[in-house]
Amino acid sequence: MDFTLTDEQKMFRDTVYRYGKEEIEPLCEEADLKGEFSFEIWKKLADMGLLGLPFPEELGGSGADVVTCCLAGEALGHAGVDGGSLLAWGAHTYLCACNIFSFGTEEQKKKYIPRLASGEWIGCMGLTEPGAGSDAGSIRTTAVKKGDKYVLNGSKTFITNAPVANVFVVFASIDRAKKHEGITAFIVEKGTPGLETGQPFHKMGCKCSTTSEVFFEDCEIPEENLLGGEGGGWMIALSGVEWDRSTLLSPFLGSSINSLELCSRYANERHQFNRPIRKFQAIQRRIADMKVFVEAARLAIYRVASSKDNGQMLNPMQAAVNKVYAGDVGFEMASEAVQIFGGYGFMHEYPVERNFRDARLGAIGGGTSDIMRVIVSRIMLM
Repeated sequence: MDFTLTDEQKMFRDTVYRYGKEEIEPLCEEADLKGEFSFEIWKKLADMGLLGLPFPEELGGSGADVVTCCLAGEALGHAGVDGGSLLAWGAHTYLCACNIFSFGTEEQKKKYIPRLASGEWIGCMGLTEPGAGSDAGSIRTTAVKKGDKYVLNGSKTFITNAPVANVFVVFASIDRAKKHEGITAFIVEKGTPGLETGQPFHKMGCKCSTTSEVFFEDCEIPEENLLGGEGGGWMIALSGVEWDRSTLLSPFLGSSINSLELCSRYANERHQFNRPIRKFQAIQRRIADMKVFVEAARLAIYRVASSKDNGQMLNPMQAAVNKVYAGDVGFEMASEAVQIFGGYGFMHEYPVERNFRDARLGAIGGGTSDIMRVIVSRIMLM
């Protein structure tokens, strides 16, 4: 396998990095302190065309492949853009808009993709429920066909972008006895009677991605908003996993690169006992471990991205291994970065503090590390 980037890809990555560093990163500290979704940052992402990267030009996108989408995520994280804004971007583009583009009718694509790609509308995906996180097949939200409509009842939780979303891709069961085979996806628009969102949660990290519960009470969805056919929801959810193991992990990689550079610079500037702390083996080991993680995580993420571009099915084992490594070891590296900075690393003014808080989600969101290990063990012990 050869993951050598083309000159065009390198130029794109560098352009996104500079844009993120100059136009977005200066806004992140204040936005993180407020703990609110930043429409100013959202507009910056839209102006750069990043919200429509994977979609064809005729629908308002750039027609980028998966590797290029990963390069954008890595570059933004490297530039110091906060994890919350990047999580909001990922949920909007890859979990909402990409599902509509991949599984929607021509009418649905024409109606929703241009407005999502431009940032005029914000999207989200609703799968997780209070009693159905890792066990997605046990969702309790129901959809009952009545004439030319479906009536949704139930609730979702931990839904990224929900409080500000205009478009919801929602998963419900048309027959709970069928478990996964009964899961069906729907496009629900903001303002639909019976749709309500809860108050935003106050989170440890990724604070600029606003997250809440979503409630459905006799919420009537027109038949034309059925996405992917009855019982097709599970395949749509699995498609989202492919994006989660590549494009949604790439900002975590970028953030690790950001921390590594900050730590390397600090280790040269900070003096103790009449010498720079880079002279101490404990610091050298931490810097080396961070570099090892960055290189290994990059290979893992781009392997998945390249496979997806080549039309290959996602290998469940490789996907689970990638998720565990990026989530668990990525958080360890973020913690080591704080340790290198010492007391300063505990202060909000230093970006490694925010990187540490944001990195904690990597082992939880999109499938916990525990569940990923279950997947690995089941395959290994078959």
